[in-house]
Amino acid sequence: MDKMEEKNMIYDCSRGCTTTRTDSGELICTYSPGCCKLSDFNWFPGITDPKFSSYYEVRFKNTRKGFFENTSHQLLKIGDLVVVEAATGHDLGIITLSGPAVGRQMLRNRFDMETKEIRKIYRKARPLDLEKWQEAIARENSTMIRARQIAADLKLDMKIGDVEFQGDGTKAIFYYIADERVDFRQLIKVFAEEFRIRIEMKQIGARQEAGLIGGIGVCGRSLCCSKYITNFQSISTQAARCQDLSLNPQKLAGQCGKLKCCINYEVPVYVDAHNSIPQINAPLELMDGLAYLVKVDVLKGLMWFSYEEGNMSNMIPLSTDEVRRIKAANQKGTKPATLLKDKGESTPMDFVSSIGDDSIDRFDKKKKKKKKKKPVKQGGPAKGKSNDKVKEQQ
Repeated sequence: MDKMEEKNMIYDCSRGCTTTRTDSGELICTYSPGCCKLSDFNWFPGITDPKFSSYYEVRFKNTRKGFFENTSHQLLKIGDLVVVEAATGHDLGIITLSGPAVGRQMLRNRFDMETKEIRKIYRKARPLDLEKWQEAIARENSTMIRARQIAADLKLDMKIGDVEFQGDGTKAIFYYIADERVDFRQLIKVFAEEFRIRIEMKQIGARQEAGLIGGIGVCGRSLCCSKYITNFQSISTQAARCQDLSLNPQKLAGQCGKLKCCINYEVPVYVDAHNSIPQINAPLELMDGLAYLVKVDVLKGLMWFSYEEGNMSNMIPLSTDEVRRIKAANQKGTKPATLLKDKGESTPMDFVSSIGDDSIDRFDKKKKKKKKKKPVKQGGPAKGKSNDKVKEQQ
C-alpha cells in the first residue's frame, strides 16, 4: 500500500473495517479484526463440517451480528464484505466466522435453525454497494444529533444512544434508553417526515449502550461488554462485600454508571473461601482478656484479632484452625492462656487499609524540614579543636 493511501485510510472501529480512497477514486474497504467489538476467534482452522459449510456469521455495526446461509454456493471467506437479505431491502456486513465455529456460536446464542429463519447471502459487495454503504454511514452522526433534538422538543423521557443505517440507506435503527414506557406514535411520524426512511426503535440498557459505544476501562483494556459479554447478569453490592471491597460508588461503578461487570468474576472463589472461615459472633475468651475480631483475610485463611475493640494498631493473626481450637475450648468453659505468647507483642500487617485511599494529597511529595543551625558562641573554642590545643596556641 502506498504512503498516500495509508494517509487517506479511515478506521471504522464500530464496524471493524478500514476504508481507503485511491487516486483514481476507487473505494476500498477491508476487514480489520483488531478493532472489532465482540470479535471472534476461529478455534477450528482447516476443519470442515458439511452441516455448517454454507453458514456464515456476518457482523454489522457495533455488537449486532447475524447468521446467514450461502444458498448460491459462492466462494466466500472470512473478511469478505457481502450483501445480505434484510427484513426490507438489503444490508451490508462483514463475514467474521465460517465452518464449524458458526455452529458453536449458534449454540452459544441459542439460535435454533429449525424454528428461526435464516436469511440469505446475496453476493459479494460491489463498488456501487460500498458507495451506498458509505453514504448511509456518513448520515448517522447528523441523524442522531437531529433525533435527540426532536425527542427533546417532544419532551420525551428517553435518550437516543446510537443510530445505525441499513446498507442500502432505506432504513435506520434508533437505539434508545428509557426508564419508563415511551409513546413513539408522534416521534416516528416526525422521524419519517424528517429523514425520509423507515424507522425501527430498539430499546437497550445502560450496559448495552456502553457495549455499543465502547471505551477503555480503569484496567487499561477495552470494556468487557464491548469485547465478549452478551448476557448481562445482575450485580449487587453483596458481591463487593464478600470480596472486602470498599463500598465507594466512584470506584465500583463503570462507564455505564452501573456496578462493574468484573465484580462478579471472583465471587465464586470468595464464596468457597468464606465457607472455610469459622463464624465469630462473640470475642474469644483468653486468660489475659477478650480478643476481638478486626479483619479477615479470606483467601489466605487468616483472622486478625485485637485485645482492644475497634483498634487496628496491635493486631494478632490467627489461622482458621487456631480460631476453631480456641472457640471449641471456650464452648467447653476453658480459656487458653494468651495470644501474645506464641505470636509476639506485635506483628506487621501485610495489607493496607483503604481509609486514606481517597486523600487528595496522597500523591504530593512531602517537603523535608530544614534543620536550623545552632548559633556559634563568641569567644568559645573553634570548631574541631579541643580546649588543650587552644591553650597551647595561647
